[in-house]
Amino acid sequence: MSELSGRPDLRSAAGELDAADGLAALRARFVLDDVTYLDGNSLGALPADVPARVEDVVRRQWGELRIRSWEESGWWTAPERIGDRIAPLVGAASGQVVVGDSTSVNVFKALVAAVRMAHEDGRAAGDGPVRDEILVDATTFPTDGYIAESAARMTGCALRPVTPAEVTGALGGRTAAVLLNHVDYRTGRLHDLPALTAAVHAAGAYAVWDLCHSAGALPVGLDEHGVDLAVGCTYKYLNGGPGSPAYLYVRRDLQPRFDSPLPGWNSHAEPFGMRSAYAPASGAVRGRVGTPDILSLLALEAALDVWDEEGVSVAAVRAKSLALTDFFLRCVGAYVPDGRVESVTPAAHAERGSQVALRCDDAGEVMKRLIERGVVGDYRAPDVLRFGFTPLYVGFADVERAARVLARTLAG
Repeated sequence: MSELSGRPDLRSAAGELDAADGLAALRARFVLDDVTYLDGNSLGALPADVPARVEDVVRRQWGELRIRSWEESGWWTAPERIGDRIAPLVGAASGQVVVGDSTSVNVFKALVAAVRMAHEDGRAAGDGPVRDEILVDATTFPTDGYIAESAARMTGCALRPVTPAEVTGALGGRTAAVLLNHVDYRTGRLHDLPALTAAVHAAGAYAVWDLCHSAGALPVGLDEHGVDLAVGCTYKYLNGGPGSPAYLYVRRDLQPRFDSPLPGWNSHAEPFGMRSAYAPASGAVRGRVGTPDILSLLALEAALDVWDEEGVSVAAVRAKSLALTDFFLRCVGAYVPDGRVESVTPAAHAERGSQVALRCDDAGEVMKRLIERGVVGDYRAPDVLRFGFTPLYVGFADVERAARVLARTLAG
């Protein structure tokens, strides 16, 4: 690398790409500074309209209306209302997504409910196979594995970790449910949701998908591909804020059979009847548990307003995401000395999420120095630098600068 200040052709290319970017104006909808922020796959940037909306919730809805806001401000119906706003971003029709609780809690609900439906299928068949095994993505984010292990013990199932590539061969008559990640959190690999879902169904089992690293960044197609159950967080590419509530998708035809292991008063058919016996509500409401976290919910609702802008679509976001990650890999290839880093993110678009992961021997220290120099990504042990690209506010000049600073940092 002969010029750490940046090669003119790449800097010019970045400027041309930014000038042609149909989503570039959205950057003004977020609170940003001179830092190159490439960690939206962990925590999205703050949408500029959120603080005023939250202030209204606190000062007027809570401060003045108080208890009346459950009805007058729509607090009570927020989990379903906001779920319907997320639904088109994951390819779902209305009435199938409910927002609330954490991703971990929703994984537990979905996985146990999936096993219970599989057991119910076996009883209905009379002499059907005993479905006593759960397959879980062996490369999953650790919490999903912890939850799956607990769900297996609770339902009397064996837990079998397999990689997504091994799922089809591992499926069988004993499989009750399969828990998979749409995008690998460490490498950014995008797994084949349509094909894997079809294989799970062909084996007579239920598919549960974790969409944390795909929703808001790329098409999912839950309805189109017949996914049974799905969960996801809202603080990454949906920019809902730290700890913003997760969501649960229950396919419409499965909703009457969705038997939550966490039945709460909010999912009761008569929540204010205060009955001692539980009777589940109809529809996606069955996925609710307790009192909604209103402050976080309504901050998320405000954050989703950006998707109402003309020209903003999941397809447009996906196209820019691929262009950003392509350009980053091009810049890294031009600026960084050969052999210093290795991309572990697939080059093929069909296998790539919205992040690039680079293997680097001293990744932890490198990321620390990058952050000090104004390029924020993150590090995953033992040797992975992760850079997340949120197309709503990341531009091509950001990408070029990040690669250039990475090269300077690696040079010492």
